[in-house]
Amino acid sequence: MSVKAKWLNKVRWDEHGLVPVIAQEVGSNDVLMFAWMNREALARTAESGQAVYWSRSRKKLWHKGEESGHVQKVHELRLDCDEDVVLLKVEQVDGIACHTGRHSCFFQKFEGSAADGEWVAVDPVLKNPDSIYK
Repeated sequence: MSVKAKWLNKVRWDEHGLVPVIAQEVGSNDVLMFAWMNREALARTAESGQAVYWSRSRKKLWHKGEESGHVQKVHELRLDCDEDVVLLKVEQVDGIACHTGRHSCFFQKFEGSAADGEWVAVDPVLKNPDSIYK
């Protein structure tokens, strides 16, 4: 698939050529993670049926699960009303999306008041992260 495909022009890319992406689990509707894509990542995702993101820290394409095996099979690609956020409806292989070994990257919940609240980890580690990543 070409990164010049016409459908990619509808996306409102930011000044760095990126678009924010939310990965949501099919069935449960859990929000699993937030990431970024460039044109090539979105084109590869559509072509392969598996999530491919742009890693800002590594400055390269990142096929989700390339190290851990926890790939995301894409069931739907959606674009929001402003055309500047992509939603992926995914099947999360082995149920682990987060590099911490948890189901979702959003495992910390705010508890308490605005004056003395704190972020508390409320979801369990499903797999030791040291055994996931090489």
